Amino acid sequence: MASKKLLGMLNDAIAGELQVSIQYMWQHVQWKGVKHFAVKDEFQKIGIQEMKHAEAIADRLFYLGGTPTTKPEPITVGLSLKEMLTSDVKAEEKTIKMYKEIVALASKETDLTTAHLFTEILGDEEGHLDTFLSLLEEI
Repeated sequence: MASKKLLGMLNDAIAGELQVSIQYMWQHVQWKGVKHFAVKDEFQKIGIQEMKHAEAIADRLFYLGGTPTTKPEPITVGLSLKEMLTSDVKAEEKTIKMYKEIVALASKETDLTTAHLFTEILGDEEGHLDTFLSLLEEI
């Protein structure tokens, strides 16, 4: 059985995934201008991937006896492309740090399925961070 700490961390992960899925989708919709065309599809693609992460984590949390949250972390859309990408980098860095902690705790609790799930998602998140950092270099 998963500890209350691990269940709480999974709910925090869901709240973060909900945040960025909305945040990236709204950035996809709201950003305009010449540079919009270079990034809008990435915002949309990553936003959809983040929603899939939220669903997978919610499935796991529910299986472990928890109730998935419906409340996202605070959403930051930004007014310029630089603001958007800067807030996105911060969100991904926070997520990567937390997911490494979840993998460590799940492994310690011998919950290999949760550890495996977050190891896979961690790879996606590192890819998102790399994308946002690369886009930020061009601004």
